[in-house]
Amino acid sequence: MKQKNIGSVFALYPSLAAVLGTKDETGKVNFMLVAHIGIVSHKLLSISLHNTKTLENIQNTKKVSINLINEKMLERADYCGTVSGKKTDKSGIFEWHEGEDGMPVINDSDLVMECHMEDDIVIDGFNNIICKVENTYVNELMVDGKGKPDWSKIKPVLFEMPSYKYIATGDVLGDCVRMGKAYAGKLKTENE
Repeated sequence: MKQKNIGSVFALYPSLAAVLGTKDETGKVNFMLVAHIGIVSHKLLSISLHNTKTLENIQNTKKVSINLINEKMLERADYCGTVSGKKTDKSGIFEWHEGEDGMPVINDSDLVMECHMEDDIVIDGFNNIICKVENTYVNELMVDGKGKPDWSKIKPVLFEMPSYKYIATGDVLGDCVRMGKAYAGKLKTENE
């Protein structure tokens, strides 16, 4: 395979898309689509935001819910990413209930995490909100036999940039660690 240098392209997309649920100081709910969510450690994650009502709400309350998107939610989620919460009331876009930590948990989301803000690190004009997961809610039909989320059923939506497309997920390609061990066995056999 010949590879071509296409320049300085930020090519880590597609990335997980989610709707953030927040409340302002009066308790009014706001929803915002985001695709800049990352893992910082086994205990912390990050959400990268820039000058939004959602950012203000998180900074004021130190709380947020991360509601993964599925196909059923996609059109409404996309809408939440096209209008500003500073100008538009988005509190009625989704049916939701209050999670144990008081954040809006979208009923149609198959996996939701309620988080507490641990830190706010500004890089290149973006606030990187470092969060600790307090509660995780999973659709009962999408839990495996060990009580863990079954990603082949959850099928979260990914966002791809620069084409601005949404991508479906869900296919399982193999078992982590088992594949590597199987490959190690092949190498050992070849080298004998």
